[in-house]
Amino acid sequence: MTFLMRILALLTCAALTATSVRSESLSATDRETLLEKLDILRDATNARVDARFRLAMARYRAAMATDETALTFYLECVELVNFKSQQKKTSEFLDWKRQEDIKAKHSDSGFRLALRYQLNWLVLTLCASSEKANLKALGADAQDLVDAIFRDAEKLAGQEEELSQAVSSTVFARAYEIGNLQNDKWPTSPVQLDDFYQKIVFPPLRTSFRIDALRVAWIKRIHQEGIKIEFGWGNPNQRPNGNGKGKGDKPERKINMAADIKSPEYERYLTETQPELQWQMEVDLFRSGDESASAMRMLAHIQKHITHKQARKWGEELQHLLKPEPSLTEPEAPSK
Repeated sequence: MTFLMRILALLTCAALTATSVRSESLSATDRETLLEKLDILRDATNARVDARFRLAMARYRAAMATDETALTFYLECVELVNFKSQQKKTSEFLDWKRQEDIKAKHSDSGFRLALRYQLNWLVLTLCASSEKANLKALGADAQDLVDAIFRDAEKLAGQEEELSQAVSSTVFARAYEIGNLQNDKWPTSPVQLDDFYQKIVFPPLRTSFRIDALRVAWIKRIHQEGIKIEFGWGNPNQRPNGNGKGKGDKPERKINMAADIKSPEYERYLTETQPELQWQMEVDLFRSGDESASAMRMLAHIQKHITHKQARKWGEELQHLLKPEPSLTEPEAPSK
């Protein structure tokens, strides 16, 4: 080691030693000052987030008013997310809009209606994500929206992507940096029926005083599941009527017409899935207090669908419900 290198090494060690000697713990006053500044920064951040959410909610509500406002807002969000934020030219956005398939999609009334429903569900999801959310009131609004979507099933044929997409990943949410809206108590899309009914609709109805309402809700859910399968919602590869048309094309038939040629997926639903859902309904009703009537219907269900692949399991489940296993701990004998 040269003389110069020794000097540098000594100076470095001296600097490190001096720094170590000068290191001190934070005083109580310093800690309090830092915490106050942190609170100010957190409040400022929350204020900006709240302002963005309020602006987003206002824009969403205004945009879902009509088909035209929904499409205009959609195009604004697409331009912002897919073009402006990526430093692309306005001419590139206009070229994208001029494409024949894009023009056809945007002129489809079903697509515009789907955008309105998407916006509506996004608003409900934002409300449900609030710490002060009234899930009971929101549940009623959500039921009305889901019912409306399935009443408009024929108009919405071919819009499975928009209906099934998680609203937090839509271009509307991304444009306003809404972020992750995952909520264990709320479905991510309006046609996510299992989550919707199991988390929102059924729980308050599972009492002996609301058995009839629970049964009606189950029947509605099963009917809507059938419509969902018939129109291929939730499965972009499944086309209505099995006609093999491209995305966005509508099926050439009316829903539930006797002359329809049902798709293999819908036939499978009728023979496999629907009987299973009907069984789940009766089990739910039994456990909610309707034991006598449900037990008789469950027995008749097994007889009717004796060749179903779940028939044996159903029989075992009914036997368990009628004759539950004894408790592992026997009750103590009364003292004499």
